[in-house]
Amino acid sequence: MPKNRFEEFVVAPQEAHRRLDVFLAEKMSSQHSRAQIQKRIKNGAVLVNGAVMTPHYPVKEGEKVRVEKLETPLEDLPAEAIPLKIVYEDDDCLVVDKAAGMVVHPAHGNPHHTLVNALLFHTQTLGNAKDKVRPGIVHRLDKDTSGLLVVAKNDYTHAKLARQFKDHTIDRVYHAVVRGVVQHDEGVCEEPVGRAFLNRKKVVIRPSGGKDAVTFFRVVKRFANATLVEIRPKTGRTHQIRVHFAHMGHPILGDTFYGIPFPPIRRQALHASTLGFEQPRTKKWVSLTSELPEDMQELLRSLDSRP
Repeated sequence: MPKNRFEEFVVAPQEAHRRLDVFLAEKMSSQHSRAQIQKRIKNGAVLVNGAVMTPHYPVKEGEKVRVEKLETPLEDLPAEAIPLKIVYEDDDCLVVDKAAGMVVHPAHGNPHHTLVNALLFHTQTLGNAKDKVRPGIVHRLDKDTSGLLVVAKNDYTHAKLARQFKDHTIDRVYHAVVRGVVQHDEGVCEEPVGRAFLNRKKVVIRPSGGKDAVTFFRVVKRFANATLVEIRPKTGRTHQIRVHFAHMGHPILGDTFYGIPFPPIRRQALHASTLGFEQPRTKKWVSLTSELPEDMQELLRSLDSRP
């Protein structure tokens, strides 16, 4: 990552032996609270002499502490008349069947044409509106992952849905087509994951210092050199499913970031097919399903026709 993406501090003699979070809180008091700094350290956005440390690590004289800069939030996001496939909506929330290729929320490099831009056109209110980049967004799907995503329309719903995700009471099922023949009819991957040290956009298996990640799966259908699997992630780490299956030797077909291109499909063959949650106000269970999109169905037909 280019150096200008970091702020760098060198530990002075009088600062030695202070906790890492305390050291940075003093250096960056005008930018971040200590709690925010602790979170950034735990997320791997802070490196001490090139290594990720814990918030209570005692810094040593002469050590270089590098902090990845936060991107400046985007203000006044434009509402855009982008078609959305809304499969459920009430006064508190809605569920979108997101198409592959749509980014969920704006970021530098993608300020327009995102799901949030489309939501701002569709509805007058979104939960957690003080978040200028991700209003209404409770969870995310990668740009090239298709399927179901719930959006909060007010703060109460946003907080309650976020709690359901944190408590793992949300019912989420994905379907993916992976490379190779998966031998076990069902299984689980429990390898911790975290950001790569050199490429912060990439997630890797991190046995030490990674975040807990649990992915259950079962085989739906085997092909000559591919497998359709049903996936139930217990946790929702960034790129979790893609990283876990790549680690198991079965990268998702079409996933060029963690695997290799697969010409019959132009994106990772991953679809969020089932979403179930408790409607926060009525306490009724909402359960929705989404059929595999045409490009994944065409991929399966292509695999079926191969000897």
